[in-house]
Amino acid sequence: MIAILKRETLALLQTVTGWLYIAATIALMGLYFYAINLGYGDPKFADTLGMFPYLILITAPVLTMRAFSEERRSKTDQLLLTSPISIWKIVVAKYLAPAIVHTATMVIMAFVPLIILANGGTAVAENYVAWLGFWFYGLCALAIGVFASSLSESQVIAAVVGFVMLFLGFMMPNITSLITDTGWFGTGLKKILGSFDLITPLLSFFDGCISLTGIIYYVTIIALFLFLTTQVIQKRRWTVSSNRFSLGAFSIGGIIIAIALAVFVNLAAGELPSTISQIDVTASGLYSMTDTTKDFLSKLDKDVTIYVIGTEDNVDTTVKQTLSKYQDSSSHIKVEYIDPYVNPTFFQQYTSDNISMGSLIVVCGDVSKVIDYSLMFTSEFDQTTYQSTVTGYDGEGQLTSAIQFVTSDSLPVIYELTGHNETALAGEFLSVVQKANATLGSLELLTSEAVPDDAGLVIINGPQSDLSEDDAQKLIDYIATGGDLLVTLNYEAPSSLPNLEKVLAEYEVSMVPGLVFENDANMYYQSPLFMIPYVEATTYTSTSGSSRVFDPYSKAVSYPEAASGVAFTPLLMSSASAVAKADLTNVTSAEYEEGDVQGPLTLGLEATKTVTAADSTEGGTESAGVNSELIIFGSDLMFTDEADQMVPGANTTLFTDAVNSLSSATDTVVIPAKAYDVSQVTITQATALIWGILFMAVIPLLCLGAGVFIWYRRRKS
Repeated sequence: MIAILKRETLALLQTVTGWLYIAATIALMGLYFYAINLGYGDPKFADTLGMFPYLILITAPVLTMRAFSEERRSKTDQLLLTSPISIWKIVVAKYLAPAIVHTATMVIMAFVPLIILANGGTAVAENYVAWLGFWFYGLCALAIGVFASSLSESQVIAAVVGFVMLFLGFMMPNITSLITDTGWFGTGLKKILGSFDLITPLLSFFDGCISLTGIIYYVTIIALFLFLTTQVIQKRRWTVSSNRFSLGAFSIGGIIIAIALAVFVNLAAGELPSTISQIDVTASGLYSMTDTTKDFLSKLDKDVTIYVIGTEDNVDTTVKQTLSKYQDSSSHIKVEYIDPYVNPTFFQQYTSDNISMGSLIVVCGDVSKVIDYSLMFTSEFDQTTYQSTVTGYDGEGQLTSAIQFVTSDSLPVIYELTGHNETALAGEFLSVVQKANATLGSLELLTSEAVPDDAGLVIINGPQSDLSEDDAQKLIDYIATGGDLLVTLNYEAPSSLPNLEKVLAEYEVSMVPGLVFENDANMYYQSPLFMIPYVEATTYTSTSGSSRVFDPYSKAVSYPEAASGVAFTPLLMSSASAVAKADLTNVTSAEYEEGDVQGPLTLGLEATKTVTAADSTEGGTESAGVNSELIIFGSDLMFTDEADQMVPGANTTLFTDAVNSLSSATDTVVIPAKAYDVSQVTITQATALIWGILFMAVIPLLCLGAGVFIWYRRRKS
């Protein structure tokens, strides 16, 4: 076997064929790499690899066409067929030779993610997972090419047959999408044809997931076609040795068993829970469920059906994977796909509005909620190009919110305090409240006798003027019943807000006079006022603890080291070199000056106060201890879309964590949108051109030159 492998490998490398395969693949990859990764700054190698799987349809048959065809044409196959070596070893050796050439090509391509990393890209794991998927795809194509080569003594016919088979596998998703999967015949036909879908398993790798089912599929296809090749060769050996043209019952039975086994293995792999079959390596966990959702689903005790408007073949891959994980995580969740062409009016029993293809309808009993497809992705509009770019995925957030809505007996009510020039929630931060299924109301304390009893949370977002004494007392009374507050401060507000400070004093929290300047260059962006503080790892920052949030124009708060009945948890901290400057009109430097408050300073804080509330019992009224929570941040500008775009999604995540913790009494679950990796490749045009020329021209020409030189030298000798 080793001797055959060595001979076949040298045959590919001592002719132009092997070198041509390497040169063509690297050249085309280099073209897309230069245009996509270097030209547009795209950090994802998958976007480059995804542009040329079709190249394998041509190069793989060319690389493998001579494997058995040339042996048959020159009659040297009779030496192999009558040799004592097993057919299986001959086939494996013939296959491994082009596989080595393909692997050598992939080794050269493996340097591309390192180039992307060196120039600012951060999607390292995703890039190498895409590389792994393309390697498996190529190996699978080579196995089919070897099989095609065994069918004819003509290399041209072998190449054409190999191309046709690979083209069918490449186009199979489009072919099966034309079949209506209604009835046993349509469903069965789609499954049979879909078993030769070579491209769909590759897409999981391109999406940033290590697909166990994809690996199993490619390995079984490789094994199956190598086995079919052995059967063709076995037929040939039988013909040569006995001078008869007969396949034999053993071969037919073996082929049937092999195909059945391959189908069974892949069907079994397809039944694996997505939590096992898909390993998400994306930076933002696009295809993973957060622990918050997992915990929520583990407590789900009502049956929920998620109707998908569209066929399983046409639904977005990311959405489909998310749905699969939900279904695998709870026995109470069932997913059904509704073909709108077969049942065009299905959605009308749940909504009178038109909805997009791919939309979801979440139903529990008589309660339902529609999630339009457009809501599952966040986007950003570029005013200069007038184009909208998808920036994140919100499928988990929308689904968890909808399931909570249809299964909850009571939903929270959140009030925004008004009347003091507060900043109204907007954009993604308003979406967080909406995903909490909360009724968001305005609270004007001047016209209200008290904070409403149904208030699950009161938000005081950056007031620019002080509360009245009456307003402050109503909030203090609310705190005494166990009410929760989310407060942000406004740097443009007067330096003294005595009534707001009176409310904060209930938690023994006070405002530090002045504005915070950060002097650690690693903790601000462009200006000492644009801080990127430490995010302390706490239960209140469970999903944002590893992120860097953007905190512009922030004030600081202080609290005692110990307080009776109040527990403190810092959330955001400045460095020790930060200072709070009270006299902003006479600031001459961002550094420490006399009268400044020296850091480290607390820019975000959670305070939990144990209060006594009335507890009605049959025997009368007793007192019971309950908690009132305050979360306060030094800047209301943190919770704006403009600030959130500076650290894609991190500020939204922090706000979500705060809402989740404060509304825990009503079991509200809010999952923030997951931002796509937007760490762009930053490279000069000159450097990009050098890398482009290297991969588009230099390496391919060197490979072709090596092939021609070796071929010419061998011919002359």
